[in-house]
Amino acid sequence: MNENGQQPLANQNGQGREVAVLAGGCFWGVEEILRDVPGVLDTDVGYTGGWLENPTYDDTHDSKSGHAEAVRITFDPSVLSYEDLLEKWFFRLHDPTTLNRQGNDVGTQYRSAIFPQSDEQKQTAEQVIARVGASGRWRRPVTTSIEPPATWYSAEGYHQDYLRKHPGGYTCHYMRA
Repeated sequence: MNENGQQPLANQNGQGREVAVLAGGCFWGVEEILRDVPGVLDTDVGYTGGWLENPTYDDTHDSKSGHAEAVRITFDPSVLSYEDLLEKWFFRLHDPTTLNRQGNDVGTQYRSAIFPQSDEQKQTAEQVIARVGASGRWRRPVTTSIEPPATWYSAEGYHQDYLRKHPGGYTCHYMRA
């Protein structure tokens, strides 16, 4: 058991799996980019970090439930480190300097947030945020929050793999240099 009382996951080769929970705006675009990253084994879009139990998509809008639209990423740390997931992917696929906003999507449900699943992930997230903030890449301060791990609620089925089901659908996410 880890410090969150969860059983560690193991992949078919007996090597460990790690789970990351990240929020960077509308979960459709975040999932679409992260699903194809080498080392990512699975993605699930959902809601976390709020106060309402069993939220629905409608509950999260207009910041009614406090939840963020987020992606739970299961990855193989022997292929993709948590640090690289954050620094090389997460902080490039969205603008971490816009508070509660990505593109036209506005509200706390679209905040930039990291929900570390362990103390080690929290320390890594703090280090990466400090590096990204000091890098000069962004003209404004990084507003990405580090929030405690919270109950995960998978989004409704029609949100899972949304942009695969609806190619050309709305997204404000892209990889920045």
